[in-house]
Amino acid sequence: MSIWTLDAVREALRGVMEPELGKDIISLDLVTFHGEPGEGGVGLLIEVKSSNPAMHARKRMQDAVEFALERGLGIPLNCQVNVVPLKQEERTLDTRKVLPGVQHVIAVASGKGGVGKSTVSSNVAVALAQLGYKVGLVDADIHGPSIPTMFDVVGEKPQPVEVEGKTKIQPVEQHGVKVLSIGFFADPDQAIVWRGPMASRALNQLFTDADWGALDFMIVDLPPGTGDIHLSLVQQIPLTGAVIVSTPQDVALADARKGVGMFRLDELKVPVLGLVENMAYFVPPDMPEKRYHIFGRDGVKRLADSLEAPFLGELPLLQTIREAGDAGRPAVMQTSGEAAAAFRAVVANLLKQLGKSV
Repeated sequence: MSIWTLDAVREALRGVMEPELGKDIISLDLVTFHGEPGEGGVGLLIEVKSSNPAMHARKRMQDAVEFALERGLGIPLNCQVNVVPLKQEERTLDTRKVLPGVQHVIAVASGKGGVGKSTVSSNVAVALAQLGYKVGLVDADIHGPSIPTMFDVVGEKPQPVEVEGKTKIQPVEQHGVKVLSIGFFADPDQAIVWRGPMASRALNQLFTDADWGALDFMIVDLPPGTGDIHLSLVQQIPLTGAVIVSTPQDVALADARKGVGMFRLDELKVPVLGLVENMAYFVPPDMPEKRYHIFGRDGVKRLADSLEAPFLGELPLLQTIREAGDAGRPAVMQTSGEAAAAFRAVVANLLKQLGKSV
């Protein structure tokens, strides 16, 4: 029976590429060997630290490793291949390379579309800026980038700027917030149709190729759902935590639960800073003393309790919020009114979760 050596195994694995890093797993030092060289029947454990935590991506890597070993050595090996995510850098300003000048990066997510995630993102960003914080906002919703409309910057084109000898993208500033949107780089009349890897690369550029400077907060308006784009994007961004937005009806709550579950995956372990209930109730303009819970009552609050996650507050279903978003002036910019007060209360609770006071 043929004898294999660790050098022979390493050579066989040089043809296995880490798809996101663009190099083979041996030169990237992503393989750890357990066990001694011997005959083909001796066990071997290989840990490949893939940067993509998605289950099917890890399975592809496992299959590629097993195929390369059998093809390269010419003998079947009794080996166990364990694929685990690439260890993330510590999320501190001193050690991370992505967004080194940003104190807190907060993802705003939703399990499904149409629940007001972008409305919450834009109003939270402006409310933080009103409190004197330096704020950035990234519109990463490739399916329907709406932040340019909500900030009245449709048609704006971010300009290049030289930073330490490198060309960077200069974010657009509006309402005291630095803004970059995937919508700035696409024709507004055309659908953005990208495959997963292409979308991930484009979104990463909004973080790595932009001159954000020093910020207290960066709000990231994620696409709805839970998929590969979310997983790869969330793992590469140094998130402080996530906020989940949902309406109170059961069909939305089921998806919101999945969103919380995604951030709590062992591969991600992103703190869930809280849940927000949007469109919690409707107040008729001619009967301000009335409240109608059109989509159900306290659904998100109950979900937060069951998941042991903070409840950041409820937002009303008001015409003024829609009108403010369409006009490019988020509702929280109003000096008074129920809408502005509701958003400020959510932000106050969010800051409390971060150990800050209003």
